[in-house]
Amino acid sequence: MPKFILALDQGTTSSRSIIFDSHGSIVSSAQEEYTQIYPEPGRVEHDAKEIWASQLRTAREVIANSGVAIADIAGIGITNQRETVVVWDRKTGEPVTNAIVWQDRRTAEYCRKLSEDKNAAPNIQRRTGLIIDAYFSGSKLRWILENVPGVRERAENGELAFGTVDSWLVWNLTGGALHITDAGNASRTMLCRIDTVEWDPDLLQGFDIPASMLPEIRQSSEIYGSTIPELFGSPLPVAGIAGDQHAALFGQACHSSGMAKNTYGTGCFLLMNTGTEKVISRHNLLTTVAWQIDGVTEYALEGSVFIAGAVVQWLRDQLGIIEESSDIEALAQSVEDSGGVYFVPAFAGLGAPHWDGFARGTIVGMTRGTNKAHLARAALEAIAFQSMELIEAMEKDSGIRLTELRVDGGATKNDLLMQIQADLLDVPVVRSNVAETTALGAAYLAGLATGVWADKDEIAANWKESKRYLPSPNRTSIQALVPGWKKAVERSKDWAEHK
Repeated sequence: MPKFILALDQGTTSSRSIIFDSHGSIVSSAQEEYTQIYPEPGRVEHDAKEIWASQLRTAREVIANSGVAIADIAGIGITNQRETVVVWDRKTGEPVTNAIVWQDRRTAEYCRKLSEDKNAAPNIQRRTGLIIDAYFSGSKLRWILENVPGVRERAENGELAFGTVDSWLVWNLTGGALHITDAGNASRTMLCRIDTVEWDPDLLQGFDIPASMLPEIRQSSEIYGSTIPELFGSPLPVAGIAGDQHAALFGQACHSSGMAKNTYGTGCFLLMNTGTEKVISRHNLLTTVAWQIDGVTEYALEGSVFIAGAVVQWLRDQLGIIEESSDIEALAQSVEDSGGVYFVPAFAGLGAPHWDGFARGTIVGMTRGTNKAHLARAALEAIAFQSMELIEAMEKDSGIRLTELRVDGGATKNDLLMQIQADLLDVPVVRSNVAETTALGAAYLAGLATGVWADKDEIAANWKESKRYLPSPNRTSIQALVPGWKKAVERSKDWAEHK
């Protein structure tokens, strides 16, 4: 019986493919960065065709380099950057415009006006579990319909398909045979009822979106169909789909209510499993479908930080104070503290718990003695401060005091950042043995559907920690900076012009 799974991990800045064995260990991986498009301040786009091409190349590369025969691959699991919107022609497969990325803020003013409607905001949160924000897919799709010439007419004629990136990948993998998404990705569109996991006709009418554009909502783990033979030489079952953060929660074996993980990637995404109970947040967090398996829907509370690892990329690419992202740790450690500097990286506004689409990046507290090392350390502290705010809100909503935080993502390789996080939270921060738990979660979902793993207990038995960061005796020094951080956040708010 085939015992390997191919995971396609389509992220915000790169496409990655990883083959996992039945122990959840990486056999081989391949990664390719692709173009980030910034047409105007506050706007972020991707070329959907480049996304597909880069994902396909890495998949073919990892199969070729792994030594694993196609016949030994049980199936494909897909995980994706969420909320990013692709609209394409059903006949030709051609996108009608660039994909609008989850970070994009072009609909912030529309969302601000909508949120001022005293009925709309609570109604949308009750139906979808989401706060009204430009982050989610609904307003982005509406923008394309309103602003790209000819698109609305074509959509109303049934000629166009909408999807988040998972839908776009499945469409291409199956040669246009499947137009689907999973329950978790659907719950991030602001168009899906979170209780029934169905598209909401009233919300579609409110956003003026034709229902014919939408994909079919399927479970997170099932055999949906197969790839066309010419892609890999032989058809492979497509058997698991989850948005990146849902997949990471699953890959971290946070399968029980009260367990939480934080993924440190381009953004920071903290999810707590709440089981079959959907907890509607009182502290500006999101309620989301975690996954749907065997007819059972499980939920999570989520806090989203828009800019985390991306602030390190900014220091590298825009300021040039480091050559490689990994250089930031040594630079930050070259000073004892951040010298009174606070860096609020609100380049794309502020996510939870603030939800300010008009906040902008802010650096405060600089003096003539401030140098690049202070900026580097302040940037790392900012990632940890933002995650701390999410934990505070989550504990208030759930009534659960966190006892440990499981972490994953590229930035968890930074020991200084992880220690700062443990000191701020005053709980152990535990790094998974497999850093790529997003891809691993997608692999597990596909492996459940194809029989590689029997159940969630067998998957949980694979989980191992690689390092545990305990709060240090001098943690009060970083904790003392929290009031200054909150003051700096207030300085960053409502900065951009409303238009």
